[in-house]
Amino acid sequence: MEAEKNSEIAIFAGGCFWCTEAVFLQLEGVESVLPGYIGGKEANPTYEEVCSGYSGHAEAVKIVFDPKKINFEDLIEVFFATHDPTTINRQGADVGSQYRSEIFYTTENQMIKAKSYIENLNNQNTFGKKVVTKISSATQFFVAENYHQNYYNQNKDKSYCSYVITPKIEKVKKEFKEKLKK
Repeated sequence: MEAEKNSEIAIFAGGCFWCTEAVFLQLEGVESVLPGYIGGKEANPTYEEVCSGYSGHAEAVKIVFDPKKINFEDLIEVFFATHDPTTINRQGADVGSQYRSEIFYTTENQMIKAKSYIENLNNQNTFGKKVVTKISSATQFFVAENYHQNYYNQNKDKSYCSYVITPKIEKVKKEFKEKLKK
């Protein structure tokens, strides 16, 4: 996983990548967010192949961030606050293995922090159910087709965006004010 010299990469799968991308684009220190596919069997999967569930890929986002402005723990906190980590292969009406909750770590330190964070969530019974988010070593990330990139900002008027994504954006703006881009 390549990043700029002073940047790091985080990869999260938390359901629909349109939602996840829109959430992380709000945060100070996030330099870029790319929707794509990871964790599957085939090289260069298409959206249709991923949606079929047969490729084994998750819809995910690759986040390039400046750890001097936002740290991995902050990203994890926002990740868990903006999706349901207690359902296997499901986020709301989106069902299938491509919508699983998974953290693909790019460093050993990220793996340790992710495991510790999930352990704390479970110990505190934060969600009233066990967190089922998987933690896996990052494999090759395939960038999604162009029409998926910056989807929310280009399609705010579409019903999926206004009913599903906008409430997540509003939650981030309310709960994470100090982490937002100025």
